[in-house]
Amino acid sequence: MIRVLLADDQSLVRAGFRALLDAQSDIEVAGEAADGAEAVRLVGELRPDVVLMDIRMPRLDGLAATRTITGDDRLDGVRVVMLTTFELDEYVFEAIRSGASGFLVKDTEPEELLRAVRAVVDGDALLSPGVTRRLIAEFAARSKEPAAAAGLGRLTEREREVMALVGMGLSNEEIARRLVVSPLTAKTHVSRTMVKLGARDRAQLVVLAYESGLVRPGWLG
Repeated sequence: MIRVLLADDQSLVRAGFRALLDAQSDIEVAGEAADGAEAVRLVGELRPDVVLMDIRMPRLDGLAATRTITGDDRLDGVRVVMLTTFELDEYVFEAIRSGASGFLVKDTEPEELLRAVRAVVDGDALLSPGVTRRLIAEFAARSKEPAAAAGLGRLTEREREVMALVGMGLSNEEIARRLVVSPLTAKTHVSRTMVKLGARDRAQLVVLAYESGLVRPGWLG
């Protein structure tokens, strides 16, 4: 059973998400929070698998709450998905750098929300490939000078290649076609790379790909 915490200051939004999620046989809503501070407290108490976190909330916003949650080693298994009004909300870039596993627009289709919740639990991130590429382009435009990332030396040549492709926004299926391997093999390479680098999920792998200089902004074309 996937346990989800809803964090949004609009009760109608929470009610709509709860009705959808609780109707699933493999998902349950563990709790609700109306602000970031309450979200942090409830995550510590309930240890949900996924937090659907609104970015703009009173007392403590979603960005600060996410940073607190992902920075706590005791909550390492908790995945945060940011809820935004627009696909490229001004705070989404910083949210991914802060440890969020992905993001969704609030008016997303129900099927996409359900897929997203299940995907982040499986270690996937950033969700829609199209949105992924736009987010990565934004990340590339703001990225700092590359710094050597600890652990890159432990990667095989193929794992470095796979990491670069993840950083360019390719899905496992697209990586498999590019490298002429099976999707399962591509997924295995991605998983091993995340383990070696201590990356929480695919989103953090993208960040590391840019911050290490493995992927350069101009490569997006």
